[in-house]
Amino acid sequence: MRYFTNFAAVGTLSVIAGCLGLLSNTARAEEPHAKSIKIYNTYCVQCHGVNRDGNGMNSKSMSVKPRDHTDSKAMGDTPDDTLFKAIKEGGLSVTKSVLMPKWGGVLNDGQIKEMVAYLRFVSKTGGQ
Repeated sequence: MRYFTNFAAVGTLSVIAGCLGLLSNTARAEEPHAKSIKIYNTYCVQCHGVNRDGNGMNSKSMSVKPRDHTDSKAMGDTPDDTLFKAIKEGGLSVTKSVLMPKWGGVLNDGQIKEMVAYLRFVSKTGGQ
């Protein structure tokens, strides 16, 4: 019985260590995007959602659903320069929703480029 208890404890510790390792890997993967995550959480999450899926708290009352940034197909079909322009100049500048505001007065070009890279990370798509 003593062997079983020790074995169970070691097994439990291995599972915990494995979970911590996964969390650590996720944190390391997000590290280069830390500034963009903060910006996204400040300005974008209300519409695009905490899960980045277009289901933010404001989306329920919007006539056009915000872009799902986790949608690899839709995001992969959108070139980087279009994403950049949509963020900087608003949705209308790329024939999208008027509800997407212009962020060029709030974010500089470097921050917008970093946001585009972050959106590629979120959507698991490469740059275009």
